[in-house]
Amino acid sequence: MALPRSVDALKNLAIEHGVCIRPIALRRTDLTTGQTELIDLPCGATLEGKCPPCAKRSRHYRQVQIREGWHRTDEPLPPPAAATEDQKALISLRAHFEFYRAQAERNAEWDQIAELDEAIAEVEEAIAAEGLRGRVAPPHHGDEDGADDDQPRRVRSTRRRQDVPDLPRQKVQARTVGRTYVGRDGSTHQPSMWLTLTLDSYGAVHSIPAGRPCSCRRRHAEDDPQLGTPVDPARYDYRRAAWDAVHFPRLLDRYWQNLRRAVGWNVQYAGCVEPQRRLAPHAHFAIRGTIPRAVLEQVAVATYHQVWWPSTATLRYAFDRPPVFDGEVWADPDTGAVLPTWDEALDVIDDDPDAEPAHLARFGPQVKAKGVDPGADDVSRTIGYITKYVTKSAADCHAITSDPQRDHADRLWHQLRVTPCSDRCANWLLYGVQPKKAHGKLRPGHCKSKVHQKTTLGIGGRRVLVSRNWSGKTLADHRADAHAWVKALLGVSDAAEDAPPADHQEAKPSPIAWELARPDDVDLPPLEHRLLRLISQRIQRRAQLNARQWGSGGTSQDLSATDSSPPTAGASTAYAA
Repeated sequence: MALPRSVDALKNLAIEHGVCIRPIALRRTDLTTGQTELIDLPCGATLEGKCPPCAKRSRHYRQVQIREGWHRTDEPLPPPAAATEDQKALISLRAHFEFYRAQAERNAEWDQIAELDEAIAEVEEAIAAEGLRGRVAPPHHGDEDGADDDQPRRVRSTRRRQDVPDLPRQKVQARTVGRTYVGRDGSTHQPSMWLTLTLDSYGAVHSIPAGRPCSCRRRHAEDDPQLGTPVDPARYDYRRAAWDAVHFPRLLDRYWQNLRRAVGWNVQYAGCVEPQRRLAPHAHFAIRGTIPRAVLEQVAVATYHQVWWPSTATLRYAFDRPPVFDGEVWADPDTGAVLPTWDEALDVIDDDPDAEPAHLARFGPQVKAKGVDPGADDVSRTIGYITKYVTKSAADCHAITSDPQRDHADRLWHQLRVTPCSDRCANWLLYGVQPKKAHGKLRPGHCKSKVHQKTTLGIGGRRVLVSRNWSGKTLADHRADAHAWVKALLGVSDAAEDAPPADHQEAKPSPIAWELARPDDVDLPPLEHRLLRLISQRIQRRAQLNARQWGSGGTSQDLSATDSSPPTAGASTAYAA
């Protein structure tokens, strides 16, 4: 039994060489000759628990994306191009149709309205085909998702709370590049920053404060199993911790909105959300340009997010006896009284002048900010720190090795199970309210949203947050840059590049067809055979790449994945997949 298993050794070797251990088999068929070929592609997983090589590769591209956008000295995206004459002509035609429709509506010419609606739909399709983004005007009959037109949009006051400080409000300029400093010798200096935002405290936890003992009056070692757990679990506010975790993304969006208005330019950021040791989410961001630390702290103090939902102060129903569905509505299991609908519950809040939000999310006092110079050693170290846990699930970011830590995680998860995540969450039934668009398949306490899962710790959305104008490229663009450089270095060309393009004018099918290979296909080799081939292919490609690099006098330290110079370390690994 002490001998290693050959299957495990094969997977470990694949991981060592950066080969995907869960390759996806695609069948490539030449529609002209009928010849088929099986091609293995990486699974593209972003978590180490699923595929470590693919997760490591994804983390590398995230680091490249952060590095390229952090210290840019020019705008990453050009302004939108002006509309062409054909596009202007289509918009003019759309304007005429809109005028005639309004005229027909005033004259009650309903048959004309139907014909004009069809003409408007055709013009909208032609406008989209011409390359214009978005819609010229909203549709007359509501959105395509079936939203109710009869329901007026609820508008709440945008007046700021009286218990938070006011912020300066400036017109936001279109620039995304920070300030440039000029030295006495005429040299220019354009640093950037990194920022950490945390949530408020929910109760004292065991920690290692600098220069003083823990609140439990003892000093902890780095490996103390009590670190991150509450000093008094009975007084720890798990309800507020769960609500803050669910609404943390909206709080971050509000922070960047307030920051841009306060400084007067379009601040760009790239970062990651991860849990602290106490299991509360916090975020690390790289910021292009510099902002005074006092402003960052001021905006954090003044930023909040109000959740105007029905009250959840009391859990009216238990898991073992929830409300019942009578075929049309949800009702009380004992009295049969119909539960108030979502709109009725919101009407009660709107009619109450003294109503308070169901939850108020705010940042904690701990705001860390630090300047980073381009080309300094702190750049690579900070990027590694920001993406440290990007390949791990939220629950795996910190090892849980003791009973107090497991109990702390279980208490938070039990609270997340009953915390409503949206207006359609099934958990609203536990509080005596029918969720929006309620149906009979709802199971209170078993909502399928990710925020209720134990592995997410309430962080159910995207954990990697990158602003739109950060690097001017998507993750797929960075991946394509790395592939293009390595292929150019090796002189490799894909057969797909030489294939004739499809003739869209005559609606002819493409000469190449792709489809997923079925597991029971006779010509699909076993996974172990495919892994062996991929390992051999990786070793050969790595040897070819090293020969080209050293043969041309390049070194692995010169590599860059996005320009004509050699790519950053890892670009060759990305291509070999």
